[in-house]
Amino acid sequence: MFRILWHIVKSFVTVTLVVGLGIYALDRYISYSTQSAIYAEVKNVPHKRAALLLGTAKYVAKGKKNYFYVYRINAAVALWKAGKVDAIVVSGDNASKYYNETIRMQKDLIKAGVPKKYIALDYAGFRTLDSILRAESIFDLKEYTVISQRFHLERALYLAKNKGQNVIGFAAKDIAGTKAARKMALREYFTRLKAFLDVHILDTKATIMDDKVKVKYRK
Repeated sequence: MFRILWHIVKSFVTVTLVVGLGIYALDRYISYSTQSAIYAEVKNVPHKRAALLLGTAKYVAKGKKNYFYVYRINAAVALWKAGKVDAIVVSGDNASKYYNETIRMQKDLIKAGVPKKYIALDYAGFRTLDSILRAESIFDLKEYTVISQRFHLERALYLAKNKGQNVIGFAAKDIAGTKAARKMALREYFTRLKAFLDVHILDTKATIMDDKVKVKYRK
């Protein structure tokens, strides 16, 4: 009986280690394979007609500011004012009338000086894959700049490149060392595994595909 239990435990530990190493290796590969397409300085970012701003909640628990959100907005505004993009597609979750990431981002972009007519809204960016797939299918974005924090950008660019899109990323300021950042870093291991499965195994489609939206570009 002891030998049987020992064999089961050993097999479980072995499988866990193999899976864990596989997830870690995938994480490192996604980071490595997208590094050359990510920019950290506005002055170095090549011009693209449009930016895809990936959404997140404006506030966290107890109404505190979500600095992932704040810094993404700042990054989008910086690219706009530097003339690096001529339109911004805001993609986020519009789960209910009480939670609408896209409208909040649009309002804050306008407050910061981005004209409303050059902001297109993607209400069905429920997850990163949705945002990437809809960027091309709904908004006709062929070449564009994705805006988010670096850890998120790496996965977004991995998805886009595996869907044949020509994209680069602009890294918004991060909040490294915080509890929120550590939580997101841990979560990213599993979302990257899901990203791999979505593009290579499951061929996952966007949650919603609807009518095309015409993006207006600054001349």
